Amino acid sequence: MSLRQKTKKRVPKQLKIQKAKNICLTPGEYIPDYDNLKKTVELYRKAGLRIVLTQGVYDLLHIGHALYLAKARQLGDLLVVGIDSDALTKARKGPRRPIVPEGERIDMLLHLRHVDIVTIRDVEHDIGHLIRLVQPDVLVVSESTTDFTQEQKLSYQKNCGKIVIMPPQATQGSTQRIRTLAVDGAEELASEISKLAYDFIEKIKNG
Repeated sequence: MSLRQKTKKRVPKQLKIQKAKNICLTPGEYIPDYDNLKKTVELYRKAGLRIVLTQGVYDLLHIGHALYLAKARQLGDLLVVGIDSDALTKARKGPRRPIVPEGERIDMLLHLRHVDIVTIRDVEHDIGHLIRLVQPDVLVVSESTTDFTQEQKLSYQKNCGKIVIMPPQATQGSTQRIRTLAVDGAEELASEISKLAYDFIEKIKNG
C-alpha cells in the first residue's frame, strides 16, 4: 500500500463532509443539462451539503444582485441559480428584454464567488420546474417577483425544505435602471431634435 493510499484511508468520513461543506466553485459551474444537474445536486446532497436554489433574469447585473446571492448562499452550503433564457425573459418582461443576452448573463453569474452552479430556464419550463427537479433544502424568492403567488408558494412547499422571501438588496432594480436609461435617452434625443429643428428654421429664415 502506497503512502498516498494510507493517508487517504486515515481521513475520517466526517472530515471529508466538512471539507465538502466549505466548497464554493470559483468560477461556478454551468450545467444546462437537467439530467446532469439532478445527478450533480444529488452527489452534493449525499455529501451532506445543504442545497439552496434561486431563480431570476439577472439583467444588468448590479450590487443588489450580488448582495442577494451572497445572502442566499449563507442559507446553505451550495447555491444553484436558475437564469431565465432570452426567450423566457421576453415572455415575462416584454419584447425589449433582456438588455444583456443570456450568454453574458450566465458568464457574469459564474464569476460571482457565492454562486456555485448556474443552469438555465426556458419558455417550456414553468416557475416550478427547477424547484421540483432540484428539491432544494432552501428556496429563495425575491420579494419583487410578482409572478410567484401565495398559492404557488404553498404548492411548491412540498418540493423544498423551506421557502425564504428575500427583500430587494438595492434601492433600484434592473427594471427601474432600464426605465431611467430610457427616459434619459428620450430626453437627449428630444433635445437633439429640437436643436436640429431650430437650426433648420434659422437656415430657412436666412435664405
